Amino acid sequence: FGCPLENRLKYALTRKETQLIVAQRVVKVDRKVRTDLNFPAGFMDVIQIDRTNDKFRLLYDNKGRFTTVPIDDEETKFKLLKIKKKSIGPKGVPYVVSHDGRTIRYPDPLVEANDTVKYDLDSGKILEFVKFEPGNKCMIIGGTNVGRIGVVESREKHPGGFDIVHVKDARNHKFATRSANVFIIGKGNTSLVKLPIGGGVR
Repeated sequence: FGCPLENRLKYALTRKETQLIVAQRVVKVDRKVRTDLNFPAGFMDVIQIDRTNDKFRLLYDNKGRFTTVPIDDEETKFKLLKIKKKSIGPKGVPYVVSHDGRTIRYPDPLVEANDTVKYDLDSGKILEFVKFEPGNKCMIIGGTNVGRIGVVESREKHPGGFDIVHVKDARNHKFATRSANVFIIGKGNTSLVKLPIGGGVR
């Protein structure tokens, strides 16, 4: 958590100064006050600094490095979650588990693993979801193509192995990666979140 503050936001010059900032309880991650420098902020997290009214989302730039993207008030209210697992819990309650470890009960029955949900950070409810399917916009979050953005063209299923996804970026460059590295960020060619400068094109 200290890393985005110290290295990206340029608010603090030293770790001690960063500790002073978070101790004042003015820093929120996903709309919750955080005072622990070791709190693991990660991909898609929303960071707010109340005193300066700065708001950012943590994404990857086109070189695969974490970057902070300035966002408006509306965007601080939600984050996108990649669904890692779908299951049935005690008493037959369906639930899904997201990439950041959240468990969400009673999701829409159409939501499956690898789909993306738009998650309301205040209510804990799913606002909408986007299927992991050809034609939808994605950001790559693992492998050699981290930070690249494009549209899913096709998906090769390999039983017992890794599914391979073929992606085309805004310059019509094509590349392939494992499905685990693909994070759907919007329907069609439209993103649900503000994207970094450069648009994920290399």
